[in-house]
Amino acid sequence: MTSEINILPLETGTEYAQLLDNISELWTRAKENAALSVNTELLMANWETGRYIVEFEQGGAARAQYGAQLLVKLSKDLTIRQGKGFSRSNLTYMRKLYLAFPKCETLSHKLTWSHYFELLKCDDPLEFQFYYKEAIKEGWKVRDLKRQIKSSLFQRLALSADKEGVLALANEGHQIMTAQDIIHDPYVLEFTGLPPKKRYKEGELEAALKANMETFLLELGRGFAFVGRQYMIPIGSRRFKVDLVFYHCILKCYILIDLKRAEIKHGDIGQMNLYLNYFKTEVCFPDDNPPIGIVLGAKKDELLMEYALQGITNQLFAARYQLYLPKREELQAQLDKLLE
Repeated sequence: MTSEINILPLETGTEYAQLLDNISELWTRAKENAALSVNTELLMANWETGRYIVEFEQGGAARAQYGAQLLVKLSKDLTIRQGKGFSRSNLTYMRKLYLAFPKCETLSHKLTWSHYFELLKCDDPLEFQFYYKEAIKEGWKVRDLKRQIKSSLFQRLALSADKEGVLALANEGHQIMTAQDIIHDPYVLEFTGLPPKKRYKEGELEAALKANMETFLLELGRGFAFVGRQYMIPIGSRRFKVDLVFYHCILKCYILIDLKRAEIKHGDIGQMNLYLNYFKTEVCFPDDNPPIGIVLGAKKDELLMEYALQGITNQLFAARYQLYLPKREELQAQLDKLLE
């Protein structure tokens, strides 16, 4: 006669569930700490390698014979002894890492070697400092950092400031304190995949932005939380729709974005002003700040927008977008003139 073993079901909320949670959290922390430890060791090894190279180069005439061939020879010999990871390019950036951070205490371990590899491609010290500060503050992944550098975020933000503002941007990162601080002009939307010359509908652009929301939020900047698309505004017997609605967690207010496939018209400004008035009365809570409206179009006439926005008390902005990456050289040339 066989005896049966009854296994009692273990329900959530029991001691077993707590046991499971405790062990799971333990291993999650352990894996995170292990990854941080590995990153710290790798980063310090790269920094130390750079220090050895620089100190060797400064060692006088006896070592000057190696000259420009030092990294070539070192790359070959280290690869034989240690395997991959010691290309001439890698050694060059290890050397640059030490020169950029001669004191190891100033090296942030919140960033990985891959972050530093991308950062060290920035020749301009102001640009380097800006991306370094923002990458730490925003917790950018390497792909995010690469995208921001490629889209010339620093130059685009800097050109909207004065000389002192550019220096503050580099030293403090992008500070968001007012509505103007969240506006880019232009916004770069190359990630949508829409060809610049194709005749597309506004709905196609809107759908592409929603499909790539993570990258769009990165382009919008810090603090944006997505609320909805085609947000319904009922006024009397009529129904209006705002293309995209966000809530800004830093400014504590709603952000309304209307997309225009072509040039922004003066009527678009009036329509957005209507939306903002509705939100202030019907949607915002008493502790919310007044909403912000952004009309985003492929083109805008500065003089026409100046007259269209004149007298409007709401926080309303007209800004351009482009579906291709800006020419970095042209932006840098403009920035250099500003800094002169």
